Order: sequence, then C-alpha cells, then structure tokens
Amino acid sequence: MCLGIPGRVKATRDEQGTRMATVDFGGVTKEICLEFTPEVTIDDYVIVHAGFAISKVDEGAALESLRLFAAMAAFAPGPVDDRDEAEG
Repeated sequence: MCLGIPGRVKATRDEQGTRMATVDFGGVTKEICLEFTPEVTIDDYVIVHAGFAISKVDEGAALESLRLFAAMAAFAPGPVDDRDEAEG
C-alpha cells in the first residue's frame, strides 16, 4: 500500500540543479524533492510520497487529512514499526 502524507513547505532551495524543500509534517521536518511540483512555493501544502512532493493540495484538505490520520492513530493497538513485522 502506498500512502501520500500532506506537509507544509517551510523553505525551498536549489541543490545541484534539483529543486528541494524542507517540509513540515506536524513538527517533524524532512528534506523533499520538488521536481514534480514546480509551482509549489513556501507555505504551500504538498502531498509527499517516497521523498517526492507529488501534488500541491489546498490547506483545508491537508489539515483534514492530518486530522483523520491522528484519529486513526488513536485506534492503533500499539507502536507499529519494522520490528513488529520481523518478529511476527
């Protein structure tokens, strides 16, 4: 299953000819490639998959998605990480 996560662009830069951004995911920041979304600017929301911004999304939709992810996490039985799969 693939999952795209919304995040807010905090800074952009050119890194050896590739457009990159620092994207905030509710307090966690990651370095993301913007090559697929050349129209994106600072404070825009983007959907990120595998380190790439794959589309621009409006703020309302992004915040609603984040709210739903938080609600789903409340129902998780416990921590989910790679160790759980290796032990099972």
